[in-house]
Amino acid sequence: MRTLGALLLLLGASPAVAETACAGLTGVALDKARVTGAEVITSLDLGSRVVPLAAPACRVLITATPTADSDIRIALVVPQGAAWNGKFAQVGNGGFAGKILWGSVYQQLAKGYAVAATDNGHQDDDGASAKWALGHPEKVVDFGWRAVKLTTDHAQAVLAAHRGAPAKRYFIGCSDGGREALMTAQRFPQDFDGIVAGAPAWPWTRMVGTGALVVKQSLLPGRVLPPAKLPALQAAALKACGEGQSYVPNPRACRFDPGVLACAGAESDACLTPGQVTTARMIYAGITDPVTGKPSPGLMPGAEALPGSWAYWGRAIEPGDRADATSAGFPWNYMAYLVREDPTLDLASVTEADVRAGFKRWRGTLDAESADLSAFKARGGKLIGFHGWNDPAIPPLLTRQYFDMVAASMGDYSDFARLFMVPGMLHCTGGDAPVGVDWTALLEAWVERGDAPAAVTARGGDGRSQVVRAE
Repeated sequence: MRTLGALLLLLGASPAVAETACAGLTGVALDKARVTGAEVITSLDLGSRVVPLAAPACRVLITATPTADSDIRIALVVPQGAAWNGKFAQVGNGGFAGKILWGSVYQQLAKGYAVAATDNGHQDDDGASAKWALGHPEKVVDFGWRAVKLTTDHAQAVLAAHRGAPAKRYFIGCSDGGREALMTAQRFPQDFDGIVAGAPAWPWTRMVGTGALVVKQSLLPGRVLPPAKLPALQAAALKACGEGQSYVPNPRACRFDPGVLACAGAESDACLTPGQVTTARMIYAGITDPVTGKPSPGLMPGAEALPGSWAYWGRAIEPGDRADATSAGFPWNYMAYLVREDPTLDLASVTEADVRAGFKRWRGTLDAESADLSAFKARGGKLIGFHGWNDPAIPPLLTRQYFDMVAASMGDYSDFARLFMVPGMLHCTGGDAPVGVDWTALLEAWVERGDAPAAVTARGGDGRSQVVRAE
């Protein structure tokens, strides 16, 4: 096994010089922030496992305190010597955040990027929890946008001191990270050359608020949809729209009514009661958004029973088990800690007025709803959006809605933005379909070589592939 010194020599630098350069970053002066640690590492702890690095890297830890109630943790990891590709990538978080996503850091680090990430201003291993927000409005601001912006500024200041300014800067995020990506393009258009926004939770307050109303209705007497019913629901959906495949290849053409599973006799896992048919129809169709008065889209059929799908995201629960629906998950946490400010909240008491109140209070902090990306376009920025058609967490048509808003605001956006809707993909990735795409490489080719992506080939581990065209 090579020693750290040997690896550094292979990179063309002496161990003393490289380690001194990294360790000396603790002296970099930052505004209302400080470097709390800097060291050369040869492996990275991802939480579930420790992975070796292809080359040594300098890991810098930063704590930012823009307000008296702020505690934003930031990480910057820079490949040493010639292993650095000269570029910077910032990765987004997910859910309500609470910890640095080292797995996302590693993905970009393995490609040679200097990578930055943040916990969004609070520390909690449960990414669905918002208990940190109760009585801490400044922490909500940190989560909403400030932590991401300060990560960009502080990480690049340290990178400049360590290795110089990067040649290109990219932001890559999905889910809440997709919301962060759009927020960055809207509010800070000069910060990045290219942005990937996957499954963006851009209308956060309305999306989670209406989600609470969906849960409330699905818990009414006789309305609970149990996980044991999902295999039959998925099989029926694929029979109607699967075209002989394991996923729905043409979601827009799919017309599936769960009423085909209505029980004709005794109830079993192979059929749905009238109340369960009503719940399934609501999940597919969505409900009226109390803020806009317009339909809020639902989910698409074809992947209901897969691991990581409906049951995982609380769309189906065990009969009689109200705990997961009313005291866990994103809708409850949002309503309990940010809207009602009542940790004893039961979602059965949530009203449309609560959804409107949450929107009014937190819209400017949490929602990435501006369709005016003209400043980002003018600076030459490129944006790639993607969403899985079978996303069980964030309705895919919400992303289509956002890009329609951009078109209404700016006209044809294809010279700087492209959207890819991937059949069979679950939340950000996964699904019984070929969904693998290197979105960073796609963005890089567009920014650096002018290769505007008209279509991508998504691949699966089993050798299958599908072509997804830009919208």
